[in-house]
Amino acid sequence: MSGGTLREGLRLAVGTLTVLSSGPVITTRPVAGAAMTLAPLAVLPLALAVLAVAAAGSALALPPLATATVVVALLAAGTRAMHLDGLADTVDGLGGGWTRERALEIMRTGDVGPMGVVALVLTLLLQVTCAAHLLGGPHLGPLPAGALALAAAIPLSRTACPLLCRRGVPAASPTGLGATVAGTVPTAAAAAAVVLPAGLLALAAMPVSPVGPVHGVLAALGATALATATSLALAALAHRRLGGISGDVIGAAVELALASVLLVLAGTLR
Repeated sequence: MSGGTLREGLRLAVGTLTVLSSGPVITTRPVAGAAMTLAPLAVLPLALAVLAVAAAGSALALPPLATATVVVALLAAGTRAMHLDGLADTVDGLGGGWTRERALEIMRTGDVGPMGVVALVLTLLLQVTCAAHLLGGPHLGPLPAGALALAAAIPLSRTACPLLCRRGVPAASPTGLGATVAGTVPTAAAAAAVVLPAGLLALAAMPVSPVGPVHGVLAALGATALATATSLALAALAHRRLGGISGDVIGAAVELALASVLLVLAGTLR
C-alpha cells in the first residue's frame, strides 16, 4: 500500500468507525482495505477516552460498576452505536430468516426484534460486568491497573474488521458497506493487524496479573485467541447463511470480540 492510500484509509477508518470527523474520502477498494486494516489504530482516541473516564471514576470514588457503565456508554456514543445496531440486526437476521433472502431483508429493515434485544442486553451486560471487575483492582497512580487492559481491549476488538474483510470472504449483498470492504484485506495483512493490538494488550495486562507478568501475557494471548476465533466463526456463519459479510456482520463481530476479550481478562486477571 502506498503512503497516500494508508493516509486515506486511516481517515476513512476514523470517519466510519468513530464519531470523529475526518473529512470526505474517495473510497476505492485499496482505500477500503487500508481502512479495515487500520481499524485498530483508528479507535485509539476511544481507548484514551476510556482511560480518562477510569481516572475520573477513581478520583470521584465511584463504584467500579458505575464507572464501567459510563465506559460502555462512552464506547456506544463514540461509535454512534453503529456496532451495536449491527449486532442486533445480525442476530435478528440469522435467527429469524429461514432463507438467505429473508435474513438479508430482516437485516435491511433496521427494526430490532426480540432476538436482537436479547443479544444487545446480554452483550452489554457482559461487557459492563467484566469491565467493572477489571476496574475494581489495585491502582497504578491515579488509574486502576485494570483500566490499562480495558483500554487496550478496544483496539484489539477492532481486529474483527480486517479478519472479516480478508481475501476470500465475499459480500452478502452487491450494495452497502459490506460490498465496499469485503475481500479488500490480504490474509497476511489481516494476520499482521492482530499482532500490534495483541502486543499492546499484553503490555497492559502485565501489571494487572496477581501471579506475575508472564501470566498477564498469557491472559492477553488467550483473549486474542478467543476474539480471533469469535470473529472467524461469525465470518464463517455469515458466509454459510448469508453468502458473505455485511456492515452489520462486521459491527456484530466487533461487539462480540470486545465481549470475548473482556471475558477472558476478567476471568484471568486480578
